Amino acid sequence: MSELVSFKCPSCGSPLKYSAEKRRFSCEYCGGDFDFETVQNADVNADTEFDWGDYKENVPNETLEGTVSYVCKSCGAEIVTDATTAASLCPYCGSTIVMEENVSGMIKPNGIIPFRVDKKQLKDIVANYCRGHRLLPKNFITEQRIEKIQGMYVPFWLYDCHADGSMGFNGTRVRTWSDARYHYTETSYYYVDCEGEMSFSQVPVDGSFRMGDPLMDSLEPFDFKDIQEFAYGYLSGFVADRFDQDADTCLPRATARIKSSVATAFTQSVRGYYATLSPGRSHIGLDQTKVNYVLLPVYFITTSFNGEKYEYAVNGQTGKMVGQLPVDPRRSLRYTLGIAAGVAAAALALATFVL
Repeated sequence: MSELVSFKCPSCGSPLKYSAEKRRFSCEYCGGDFDFETVQNADVNADTEFDWGDYKENVPNETLEGTVSYVCKSCGAEIVTDATTAASLCPYCGSTIVMEENVSGMIKPNGIIPFRVDKKQLKDIVANYCRGHRLLPKNFITEQRIEKIQGMYVPFWLYDCHADGSMGFNGTRVRTWSDARYHYTETSYYYVDCEGEMSFSQVPVDGSFRMGDPLMDSLEPFDFKDIQEFAYGYLSGFVADRFDQDADTCLPRATARIKSSVATAFTQSVRGYYATLSPGRSHIGLDQTKVNYVLLPVYFITTSFNGEKYEYAVNGQTGKMVGQLPVDPRRSLRYTLGIAAGVAAAALALATFVL
């Protein structure tokens, strides 16, 4: 059985809160400011690093006391955090969420990328993202709404593997020349065979069914050099989703990404030597597959307009924002009419000038 770790202030013993802006832990009671090494208890959970093979055998017995679970009555999402953090809005649908009893089943990840983007930066990111969109509904994403948003750590599987294989291509080369009477074109046909091997490290696939894969993919890249050893103190002020798609379930998606990368590398190695190039047979095999479980920082913004739900995500490490902005039909109509009126006025002025 694992126990929740609460970092205490070295000065006064009060609970510490992690600051994404400072990348440090701070004490709201005495104002103390500390780095991770200062507050870390090196002996806590030192032997509970996640291993997928062991976890599959022992998952019914996994228990983590001291965390609280919040459940959304609208979409059914369940998130967890430390006992000192209060959550109010569901990151997925924006509805009010309610606290449930202590939850079991959360396991310690291999690592975590802490939030680097704070609420002030988030406001600026959203403002810049919306800037210049004249047809955006007024007050579509308000500062008040951003203030209520809690950053969420999303569960990801990171796959390492070795790939080798071969791929064939049908290619052509074209040569042209002319003499005094004719213009000649010679087309040569080739079959190109490529073989090779590649190693892949930390190929990410989110482990949450509710996460839209295109949305998560577009948030990349994350800088995995920033992965820290997991500590529960990083959850302070944030929430975490628990994976509902295990490493075996997500492996086919990782495999598809890896094979696509290998095929792209093969194609790029021969592209440029031929006028046309079309892929033929391919055989790509993977082995030495390993997986790690990590939590990655994401802000979710969910809002609605004209009965449709719009979802946005902000990479909590890099600040990259993704999502499609709506168009207000009334603003669009006014904008179109304004352009039409401007064109008509210009045409009338030109006609008057000509006359």
